[in-house]
Amino acid sequence: MRRREFIAVLGAAAWPLAARAQQVRRIGVLVSGADGDPEMEERVTAFRQGLARFGWSEGRNIQIDYRYASASADRAAAMAKELVALRPELLLGMGTATVSALQREGSATPIVFIGIPDPIGAGFVASLARPGGNLTGTLLNEPGVVGKWLAMLKEFTPQLARTAVVFNPRTSPYRSAYEATAEAAARSLGIELVAYEVAGAADIERAISDFARAPNGGLMIPPDFTAALNRHLIIELAAKHRLPAVYIARFWVQAGGLMSYGVDRIAAHRQAAYYVDHILRGAKPADLPVQAPTKYETTINLNTAKILGLPVPSTLLVAADEVIE
Repeated sequence: MRRREFIAVLGAAAWPLAARAQQVRRIGVLVSGADGDPEMEERVTAFRQGLARFGWSEGRNIQIDYRYASASADRAAAMAKELVALRPELLLGMGTATVSALQREGSATPIVFIGIPDPIGAGFVASLARPGGNLTGTLLNEPGVVGKWLAMLKEFTPQLARTAVVFNPRTSPYRSAYEATAEAAARSLGIELVAYEVAGAADIERAISDFARAPNGGLMIPPDFTAALNRHLIIELAAKHRLPAVYIARFWVQAGGLMSYGVDRIAAHRQAAYYVDHILRGAKPADLPVQAPTKYETTINLNTAKILGLPVPSTLLVAADEVIE
């Protein structure tokens, strides 16, 4: 065989190996919030950073198709259908409603979830240690965190007698996981919980305005995508009616909310890359335990406290990871 022919044959044989080495893997990501929301974009960026630590880079060896549910269960279902039609190797969902939509459409496709309060109750896994199916991922706040939220409100306003809880049943289907803990904590603190089911901005405005007619009230916003999408409205209403409010995450306080206690969401989205990497390299979701939060953070907005006319308890200031002035 001539030298030129030999090189040509050798190159043809080597090409498939090189192609496999540079194979682009495809995954689908269903984001709970709206496209362009700075908080959602920050979480997506954190996820990309996590992937980069494992050697995955968009445009080189991984393709990521993004869809945004915009806090709508109906849109989540439509976007899940679109993603599954693209036939990705793996799906990633942020939040219970989006993961439920992917689970309905995704059949046997591996699914990684981020920030699920009750994955067992939602039917995603058999147990945290042994998920047992095609889903795994990270927990959000554990149910006991509700007691912390109420205690923070009571510490800020000792005369607190009532707390409104505002949520959308369609975008917070896991609320039952918090109810028993919330009721027990409220009783021990002498607080009456007043639940308001909402579907959008108009309902939120009516609920908070109605609640604020009576004195000694506070506001607690549990994990809920409808609330997150309308966070600026909720924060404005809390200020207008001079209601002390506690939120689930730092981004609420950055937007002007009074205080928050919850999981470091950005770190959780980086953490999700661990599952994606392991599954793309051959691991099965059933064998990857669900991971609990490793870091909680307290954030307080001093400017908002001043607007509400509330002195900040020294105990909360000492405990705060971040104080916004």
